[in-house]
Amino acid sequence: MLLKKNIPIKYIFGKIKYEVLLVTVYGLAIEIVYKNFEITNISINMTVPTVLGTIISLLLAFRSNQAYDRWWEARIIWGSIVNDSRTLARQVLSLMDDPYQPENIKAFKHRIINRQIAWCYALGNGLRKEDPMPSVEKFVSDDECEYVGDYDNKHLGLVQLHARDLNNALKQGWVNSYQQIEIDNTLTRLTDAMGKCERIKNTVFPATYSLYIHLALHFFIVLLPFGMVDLFGFLMVPVLVVITACFFLIEKMAIHLQDPFENKPTDTPVLSISRNIERDLKQMMNEKYVPKAFEPAAFYIL
Repeated sequence: MLLKKNIPIKYIFGKIKYEVLLVTVYGLAIEIVYKNFEITNISINMTVPTVLGTIISLLLAFRSNQAYDRWWEARIIWGSIVNDSRTLARQVLSLMDDPYQPENIKAFKHRIINRQIAWCYALGNGLRKEDPMPSVEKFVSDDECEYVGDYDNKHLGLVQLHARDLNNALKQGWVNSYQQIEIDNTLTRLTDAMGKCERIKNTVFPATYSLYIHLALHFFIVLLPFGMVDLFGFLMVPVLVVITACFFLIEKMAIHLQDPFENKPTDTPVLSISRNIERDLKQMMNEKYVPKAFEPAAFYIL
């Protein structure tokens, strides 16, 4: 994920280095043929690539907006997960009570809150197609790990354990029916957020739309040197490279943003958010060890 605002230039142009190299070779070939063999009839009116480039620009802008909407929706969902996780911890700590067994109820509260921390990590890892169990094992008991292991979606199993404990708290008289409904509403919102994340993850951006734009972009690049060879002369190749690099970068940006859970530098920082949730919830439990938040001081490629 991206942890620093200053993205290295090497990383940016590393994404399009092969495309730029091919365009450079292609532009040089056109320039050599035009100058050395005096084949002047290969040039075309600049109006043709100009109109085509304008259309492609509009299509790329539309695609970029759609991709950004997916990324922003993912970030909004994880913002709601932060809020609902804090709400669940607050409700568990303040609403559940047993004056006759204070130690038992304290352990019960901490078990639910630690499980919520595990749920956040499990959801984040699950969305990135990584094994969530190493993170889950740090916060739940062996019995609960065994229970969750039977689920394909580990975060779903953790929510089910939440529901089971809440039902048990109602039977024990640790919460009344009104309090149970409020806590269950929080679990419902967390489940909704989980489903929304899975919807974004499993909904593929229309492949035909991406393919048509990609083909149109390459057709534009093929025509562009023939329109600029008369206009720019020997400067045609660097101008061609700059223009095509801009188009390629916009296309790559849209491709990366459209999948916010693919463990890329442009991803929604789900594990960083989970770490912040862990820190907040542990502080609410008055635990001595509180993990530090991720510092935005480094850029690394996953």
